[in-house]
Amino acid sequence: PTKTMISAACSTAETPRSSSDAKGASATAASIAPELLPIELTVNGGKYRCLVAPNWSLRQLLRDEVGFTSPKDWCGGQGACGSCTVIMNGRPILSCLTLACECDGARIETAEGIAKTKHPIIQAYINNNAFQCGYCTPGFVCTSKALLDRNPNPTEADVRDALGGNLCRCATYQRHPPAVLEAAQNLKQKA
Repeated sequence: PTKTMISAACSTAETPRSSSDAKGASATAASIAPELLPIELTVNGGKYRCLVAPNWSLRQLLRDEVGFTSPKDWCGGQGACGSCTVIMNGRPILSCLTLACECDGARIETAEGIAKTKHPIIQAYINNNAFQCGYCTPGFVCTSKALLDRNPNPTEADVRDALGGNLCRCATYQRHPPAVLEAAQNLKQKA
C-alpha cells in the first residue's frame, strides 16, 4: 500500500488515499509550509508520497520522517563514513549527501529491507563476525548487496574496492570480505 506523508512533519497514513484526498492534503500542508515539495518514492517495496523541504537529505527523510533507522549519521553529513549508505535504483549512495527532493520516483533499499528479504549477506555478516558495535553495519550491508547485485562473482579485491568508502569504528575491516564472499557463494547455491 502507498503511505502518504501529508504534513510538514511527515505523518504517515497507512491507507492509500485517493488522488483528490492526496491533492487536498498536499494543498493543506503546502499552505502551512509553502516551500515543501511533493515527491513519491518506493522504500523497501512500499510506496511513499511525501512533502519535503528542499534542504532535507534523503537520510533525514528516511530516518526522521519515514522511520527507517538503518541509515546512520556518523560523520555529520559530510559523506566521509558510509554509515548512511542505501541503495537507490540499484546503486549504493550516501543518503546524507543526496537531497530528498531529487529522489522523486526512486527505488530505495535500506538494511531493513535487505534483512526482510532474508538476503544471504545478513547471515554471512553474522557467521563471519563482521561487526562489533554495529553502527556501521547497515552501510556495509547495503554496499555489499549492491556489489553482489551487479557482480555475483566478486574477488576479494572487488569486495575491498567496493567497501573502500565505508568506515568502521571498531576496525572489523578484515571480516567484511569473507562475509561478502560467503554471501556470493550462498547466492550461487540458491540459484
